[in-house]
Amino acid sequence: TSPGFVHPLGIPVEVSGNFMELRTNHFHSGLDLKTNGRIGLPVKATADGWVSRIKISPWGYGKAVYIDHPSGYTTVYGHLDRLAGRLADTLLTLQYTARSFSVDHHFKRNELPVAQGEVIAFSGNTGGSSAPHLHYEVRRTSDQHALDPEAYGLKTMDRVPPTFTGLRLYPLDSTSRTAPYPAGSAGFPATEQTDSTFVLKDSATPLAFGTVGLAVNTFDRYSNSTNICGIRKLVVRVDGRTVCSIGLNEVDFGVQRYVNAYTDYGLFKQKGMHYNRCYKLPNNRLDVYGGEASPGRITVVPGRDHAVEVEATDASGNRSTLRFTLRGATATEARQWPKAPAQGRLVPFDRSQVIEEAGIRFSLPPNSLYEDTYIQVSRKQAPAQARSPLFEIGDETIPLNLSAELSLEVTEPVAPAHTGNLLLVRLVKGKPVAEGGTWAAGRVTAGIRTLGSYTVMLDTTPPVLTPIGLAPAMRGRRSFKVRVQDDLSGVDQWHARLDGKWILMEYEPKSHTLVHSFDRYSDTPGEHRFELEVSDERGNRSRLTRSFTR
Repeated sequence: TSPGFVHPLGIPVEVSGNFMELRTNHFHSGLDLKTNGRIGLPVKATADGWVSRIKISPWGYGKAVYIDHPSGYTTVYGHLDRLAGRLADTLLTLQYTARSFSVDHHFKRNELPVAQGEVIAFSGNTGGSSAPHLHYEVRRTSDQHALDPEAYGLKTMDRVPPTFTGLRLYPLDSTSRTAPYPAGSAGFPATEQTDSTFVLKDSATPLAFGTVGLAVNTFDRYSNSTNICGIRKLVVRVDGRTVCSIGLNEVDFGVQRYVNAYTDYGLFKQKGMHYNRCYKLPNNRLDVYGGEASPGRITVVPGRDHAVEVEATDASGNRSTLRFTLRGATATEARQWPKAPAQGRLVPFDRSQVIEEAGIRFSLPPNSLYEDTYIQVSRKQAPAQARSPLFEIGDETIPLNLSAELSLEVTEPVAPAHTGNLLLVRLVKGKPVAEGGTWAAGRVTAGIRTLGSYTVMLDTTPPVLTPIGLAPAMRGRRSFKVRVQDDLSGVDQWHARLDGKWILMEYEPKSHTLVHSFDRYSDTPGEHRFELEVSDERGNRSRLTRSFTR
């Protein structure tokens, strides 16, 4: 059945982020639709159906509505400012019943029906959003895989072909080489030769010996937008033969993190560049490759020039091509490089590994890595406030697919009453980022998903609460805020009461504020006593009390 979806916003379609665009640790699973830089545009159901889920969180999609449709599809509307009508009333009841801002409620079929074009919410900037927009998804209801909204009724304006900005070559075994960096990958900037045809800058001719793979930095733009978006297909041909074909057609949320095997993760962390690998790392379970037996493995013939063509296609079918010559180096050109000290221990991607030294135990489950990787553990100078040595574990350019367990020994004295306030932290440019953890037998242990520099710190400082717009006379006011600032472990729980009864406060991490908008449970005239208790992730608590007249 054709779903017959319409546009969820009553304004011309402008895209700031598209389907399958490369993001940190995931492919983008929908379209980000611009809202003229504003909050509060009406958001409409794109087809008849019923609300199947309402999820509210300070993180991720923020305030989100899921609608199931009889056609077998689900549409998702994220980063909403507020819900509308019956949905808003239902949500408020759910939140007061659960005594929680965050809710994740699933509804039965036709329990909350909606009609095509019905206003279900208003656009916003909640959750992980960095600017006002609507995140819109189309999913197949049966498996919840995300599909391209542009293929399901949402028409965009795109006559612009993709752009290539760079090429990288990688040796794929210990005997292979690339130039000019024989020990690792080699990079070459690309430039446009004619409309939609690209070549390597300065007519560069890469040299390679053995078996290599390539990655390209390519992106797309829409006709009415300058935002950098993602492409949909890549095809690599060598001497006219297809060696790798990639189709980015749907998002399986269960394997999202394998995007870090699809991209050059290290280059992204170092320079913010998204390179698409046109070959498959050993531990890459993405179902995006064509039928080639060994996708993207290019074996070069010494002394021979190979014609390489990389074709990128966007969602609207616009194509661009990068063409270059790959020259096979002869055996005499392959230098014998001097021996270098080992870069730590080689960790096979498909086996568990435990690295245990004085003060540290680091455990990797099988398939934590995307390929066999050298991981070095070294002890560094710890900051003054640290309660353990500082350990550098690999570095942040090495991606982890699964959580690894890190356990550090506490070597500085800590009062028994404060052992629960100890936590692992990762130092990012010298600043601590909380990673949590539990204390037992003189050690703090936590699961981590990022390599880097770790130590143990103590958090005994409660959050600082600052009321905003909370005056003795609140008559005629719609809301008030409390700014919440925490120095390390982060805001974890909050409980607000008015005259002893629980009231809703919404947490907005970007502005570090808790907001109460007077509602049917709290909007009563007279004298009132407001109480707020906020605790951080290590259990440090702060309290605020105010009286006002409404």
